[in-house]
Amino acid sequence: MTQRGLLAQKKGMMQLFLEDGSVVPVTVLESASCHVVQVKHTSVEGYSAVQLGYGEVRAKRVNKPMKGHFERAHVKPLRTLMEVRDLADHETPGEQLTVEMFTPGERIDVVGTSKGKGFAGHHKRHNFHRGPVTHGSMNIRQPGSIGSTDAARTFKGVKMAGHLGDARATVRNLEVVRVDADRQLLLVRGSVPGGKNAVVLVRNAVKEGA
Repeated sequence: MTQRGLLAQKKGMMQLFLEDGSVVPVTVLESASCHVVQVKHTSVEGYSAVQLGYGEVRAKRVNKPMKGHFERAHVKPLRTLMEVRDLADHETPGEQLTVEMFTPGERIDVVGTSKGKGFAGHHKRHNFHRGPVTHGSMNIRQPGSIGSTDAARTFKGVKMAGHLGDARATVRNLEVVRVDADRQLLLVRGSVPGGKNAVVLVRNAVKEGA
């Protein structure tokens, strides 16, 4: 299956009324300035990939090596760069990608960075259940057993308190409800990772299905 993808900016969520009168929650994604910056080939770089860029930035905020990188692609300096493998090989450096590559009703995957929530306990971070509150229980918000008697140590990978969020997240099989080519907007049913104005990668679903 040919892979298609582009970078977009999350503008927020809203409700959308369909023709049958039903209302669905949608996320508005804008892709006004997504360009192909570099195309990597197996014979040169050792693997096949396409580097996409999004969001124009002032030239004085870009160092000389990156300024030359953008000049070779004949595009203005861009704020966000992301490398995507296995995309269709028809893109050329400098080409602008638009939301018209997707159609209403199509299934897509959205990749982004989840919201950072700082340091969180094991209950919030891993969705643990609390202990009983009555009958003198002393294990209400404690993780329970985290070690082993024989090993006399705590094994790596045990679910404990720590940093929550701010990690790469992928939401699969989202439905494209509407494509606005004039304003370069993509209305996707459901929520996508990240906060407002976050840049996400939109690509056709790896495995389509509800």
